[in-house]
Amino acid sequence: MKKLVTFLLILLLTSALLLTGCGGPEGEELTKVRLCEVTHSIFYAPQYVALTQGFFEEEGLEIELSNGQGADKVMTAVLTDQADIGFAGPEASVYVYNEGREDYAVVFAQLTNGDGTFLMGREPDPDFKWSDLKGKTVIGGRKGGMPAIILQYVLEKNGLKVGKDVFIDTTMQFAAMPGAFMGGSGDYVIIFEPTASTMEQEGKGYIVASLGKESGEVPYTAYFAKKSTIENNPELIEKFTRAIYKGQQWVDSHTPEEIAQAIRPHFPDEPEDILVKAVANYKEQNSWKKDPLMLEKDFYLLQEIIRDAGELDQIAPYEKVVTTEFVP
Repeated sequence: MKKLVTFLLILLLTSALLLTGCGGPEGEELTKVRLCEVTHSIFYAPQYVALTQGFFEEEGLEIELSNGQGADKVMTAVLTDQADIGFAGPEASVYVYNEGREDYAVVFAQLTNGDGTFLMGREPDPDFKWSDLKGKTVIGGRKGGMPAIILQYVLEKNGLKVGKDVFIDTTMQFAAMPGAFMGGSGDYVIIFEPTASTMEQEGKGYIVASLGKESGEVPYTAYFAKKSTIENNPELIEKFTRAIYKGQQWVDSHTPEEIAQAIRPHFPDEPEDILVKAVANYKEQNSWKKDPLMLEKDFYLLQEIIRDAGELDQIAPYEKVVTTEFVP
């Protein structure tokens, strides 16, 4: 009898733990959210922290994460209902709005505070100057995408005319760029972490400059959803935004070593020293916003940069393309 009572108690305790693990607040069922990210990078550390630290679960959400491998593909996934929320450069939402689509994508939260790429050359160059790029080719990513646009912005800030002084190769998607560079294409390439530090450690490329430091604060990566999705599911968007905010606050108050440990499940194959170095690079240059608010002045600065790059004919209104309704 005593053994039977003990067995029943264990069974009840196990059942309670299972129910707690599968539910949200107060045992509620988690709501699945399909999130499509533009690429997988340590640059998005606050998002991965929100995932590993249980901030989404606290809000009753279960995130199904996929990699779109490009802002254009992420936007396609959102507009065709293959994803509920997209995570990419806000320029994608501007383009869709300007096309006149009725159910366009609206930005509701910003994650990063500037460019997350690093300029890499074939040799170490501690004395690098931007003028060293004269006559060179830089692999810059897809035409019209944020990496290529910010690269052009930085080059022209430093007195270099694209197409005359320096050439940007915009013929390939970001995922193909490291391999193309290591295969001999281009003189320089722009790369996100942790790939940049990994290439450097392996002697296949060397960081010579930070695009984030040179560009200053620019709304580089943000979350968006179709206007109808936001109108029909405001509570879901609010909960999602709160979870991201918790991730941003956590990253702001923790060391690179602690952040690297927290995001390790999302980068299981990266050596610890690479993770820590990559996180430290981003934290040192203030890459991550401390809250999800996209400021009006930053949104218009972004569009001015895109227009000056020759990729935008019409400025989209902040009040249409951005909502601040869900910012904590």
